[in-house]
Amino acid sequence: QVELWIAKIERDVIARGVFTSVPDLKRKLMRYIRYYNTQPKPVKWKYFDASRRITPESIVTVH
Repeated sequence: QVELWIAKIERDVIARGVFTSVPDLKRKLMRYIRYYNTQPKPVKWKYFDASRRITPESIVTVH
């Protein structure tokens, strides 16, 4: 999920932005994060390949 968040920041802020300095980039990133956090939405996972699902039977631990 971290990778998805970083990709979203890159698409929405970094790729479209013009930054005059590192502090300017930081300020715009923080503004985006604050705005994004005002409208939280749950992540809806969409993965349908049942053969690749993790189940209790598929977990192997070595102790």
